[in-house]
Amino acid sequence: MQIPFYKMQGTGNDFIIINNIELKFPYETLVKLAKQICQRKISVGSDALMVVDTPQKGGDFRMIFFNADGTEAEMCGNGARCLARYAFENQLANEEMQIETVAGMVYAKRLDQRNYQVQLNDPANIQEALMFNDFLVDYVELGDPGIPHLVVPYENLSITPLASIQALAKSLRYWDYLPKGANVNFYEVLDNQEVVVRTFERGVEDFTLACGTGSGSTAYILAQKGLVQPEEVTIHVLGGTLKVKVTPDGLFLIGDTNIITKGEIMDEDIEQNVMN
Repeated sequence: MQIPFYKMQGTGNDFIIINNIELKFPYETLVKLAKQICQRKISVGSDALMVVDTPQKGGDFRMIFFNADGTEAEMCGNGARCLARYAFENQLANEEMQIETVAGMVYAKRLDQRNYQVQLNDPANIQEALMFNDFLVDYVELGDPGIPHLVVPYENLSITPLASIQALAKSLRYWDYLPKGANVNFYEVLDNQEVVVRTFERGVEDFTLACGTGSGSTAYILAQKGLVQPEEVTIHVLGGTLKVKVTPDGLFLIGDTNIITKGEIMDEDIEQNVMN
């Protein structure tokens, strides 16, 4: 079997993208396909599979997002930026577009060839100053039903080895107080509207090079606390730099996209592991 695909990355989050408007795979097949082709060294390898599908609520197209373990996530900010570029360059949408997601409608805009802006889902279900062991943490979801995020201050984060906070990250991610679990965003505020963020992601179950909704959630919480000004905030992640605008009109994520490769997935194990 040959499956047309793109592989893209945004600040280090890499994604496989397929067009299910044409392929017409049933949902159960997409789950198995994600688990197969997202495996690194075994198949194409990526953080996630993003599926373009037929719109149902008046958008330009629908985004179905599968983590590498086959679980579906509500939305992905960096993924949405990459998907917006894919849609524009494949004549599925104009320079401004509406993307249907589980978390709600996402508005995306082409800024230039590689830079795209997405309006993240509105913050909801905010809980501030939760006590977890010796840490005061904040909780926010983007969208409703939303993507769950914990925002956690951590001193000297920029020079802290991730291995030293791995156990803490896992404990927070699976905190039984939170029914859905959460993505865990550690942060350190620098000068001049700059913030360091390290995110441990649900579904990936590890630190990733970037998380767009995590960066947006962190910027939003910090703006509410007065730790940054509610304007453009620079977020330094392992995979590069993102910009987040916190405005009365919404939360906006801006960053670079990169088409790594495109072609056909030839993985011979798909027939046995996915189609049977």
